[in-house]
Amino acid sequence: MRQIDMFGWDVPAPLVAAGAIALAVLAGLLIHATAFRLLRRFAERTPATADDILVSHARRPARWITVAVALALIRPAVNLSESGDTLWRQVAGLVVPALIGWLAIAMLRAFQKVVEIRADISVEDNLRARRQRTRASILTRIGVFAIIFVTLCLMLLSIPSVRSVGVTLMASAGIAGLVVGAAAQPALKNVIAGVQMAFSEPIRIDDVVIIDGEWGRIEEIRLTFVQVKLWDERRLIVPVSKFLEQSFQNWTRETSHLLGSVFWRLDPAADIDRLRDRLGALVDANPRWDRRFWNMQVTDMTADAVEVRALATAKDASTAFDLRCDLREGLLKFIRDEMPEALPKTRALVEAGSSASVGAENERV
Repeated sequence: MRQIDMFGWDVPAPLVAAGAIALAVLAGLLIHATAFRLLRRFAERTPATADDILVSHARRPARWITVAVALALIRPAVNLSESGDTLWRQVAGLVVPALIGWLAIAMLRAFQKVVEIRADISVEDNLRARRQRTRASILTRIGVFAIIFVTLCLMLLSIPSVRSVGVTLMASAGIAGLVVGAAAQPALKNVIAGVQMAFSEPIRIDDVVIIDGEWGRIEEIRLTFVQVKLWDERRLIVPVSKFLEQSFQNWTRETSHLLGSVFWRLDPAADIDRLRDRLGALVDANPRWDRRFWNMQVTDMTADAVEVRALATAKDASTAFDLRCDLREGLLKFIRDEMPEALPKTRALVEAGSSASVGAENERV
């Protein structure tokens, strides 16, 4: 075993190498802790929250990157054997790309969180905020997928025996390969649809949609599927490509304002003007009405009844549904209590000649 003379002591070379590595790790951790303590204090003094989020997300991957840099700096001072040097290079080739990929993914997550904080979708007019959140969510997932793919390729390239596999994976990452693969691979098809959705934006986070006969809100948009929260708390999982290939209703595409409709079937002799006045009073007194528009019209007529339609506006889909229920119940109560003659009736026409002959026949009997 090789000995190294240190201050008059013969110390084994492996022990010296282990000591140097330990000192490098401790120095890296100390430098990282000091640097991020200063960064955290600086971020706390600024009014913005973006720098706090960036520092928080970068802290863990940066710690081990600092350690890796410290180890790289003391590498020439460590006398390793040929096999030890080979092992060192092999580990570094695997660890360094993984650490860089970890940091890149952490920064993407921080970027997404900053966008979510700045884009508040709890406000009434949240179209722009929903657009920003949707785009950030989709692009972040695409970025994470690309970073993991490139990181794995770089790790494979560091291994001589499988370097050809890494080169093949890098070469197959072209757009042409994805387009060709989309025809046969549903997963790749949905990935490409997710990229297209990030820019065409047929749906956004918190959009109100009707798809497959179900009413719900867009809760989450992933790279290959969309999660829709239905009105009864169920979750509908829909492939991304379906929103690009099939028709669906988007109630909040441009604005959340909606026009709600309520229908009644009434007797043809009903006093529509009186009902219209009562409906106006109900609409005006209801806090769910946004005071943009309302009306009542007779939209259809049959032999036994007329169809009366009322329209009223509300700020969003949920409010419009509740407003429609309120108006339907309020007018039904008014008809029941004060205008029962407006309820539909079944009529029969009896001719005079027929009734006279029936009466004569009864007298003979």
